[in-house]
Amino acid sequence: MSHAPAPCVRPRHAADLPACVEALAQVHVADGYPTNWPARPAGWLAGGSVVGAWVAELGGRVVGHVSLCRSGEDDVAPVLWSGRTAVAVDEIAVVSRLFVAPGARGHGLGALLLARVVAEAGELGLFPVLDVVASDVSATALYERTGWRFLGTGEQHWSPRQTVTVRCYAAPELPAEVSPS
Repeated sequence: MSHAPAPCVRPRHAADLPACVEALAQVHVADGYPTNWPARPAGWLAGGSVVGAWVAELGGRVVGHVSLCRSGEDDVAPVLWSGRTAVAVDEIAVVSRLFVAPGARGHGLGALLLARVVAEAGELGLFPVLDVVASDVSATALYERTGWRFLGTGEQHWSPRQTVTVRCYAAPELPAEVSPS
């Protein structure tokens, strides 16, 4: 009798980046994420103001990824959340670079990655938010299925010639450490 492989979420290590890039390439072909394929995908995954990053493993293989980043000045979701709660933008973190390889879907890995990043944000006293390109209906379905709260839409400026509409979400539960007064 064969058993389904047990999924696992653990901190990402530098040695995981090649497998992450391979999974990301599969996601890009299947879903068009990321919208613009980065010139240096490993650098794109590891770059920016990353507070922490995790991978999902299935059967001992890296098949998913998520990171938690400090909010940037052009991030729409932190501004929306701050405006609703009076939580300072520097107390908000952005869930980023979330993906699960198409062949590994259906095992709850996206939900596990989201739960891990929310827990980490809470431990750091940060409130997690995220945004997703409005046309990405499968990602939107995951966020709504896992209880993320829709904040609204906004325009994200990715370059002088590219502006996209994003849907913004706040984590399902407000960690006690960052509850608004």
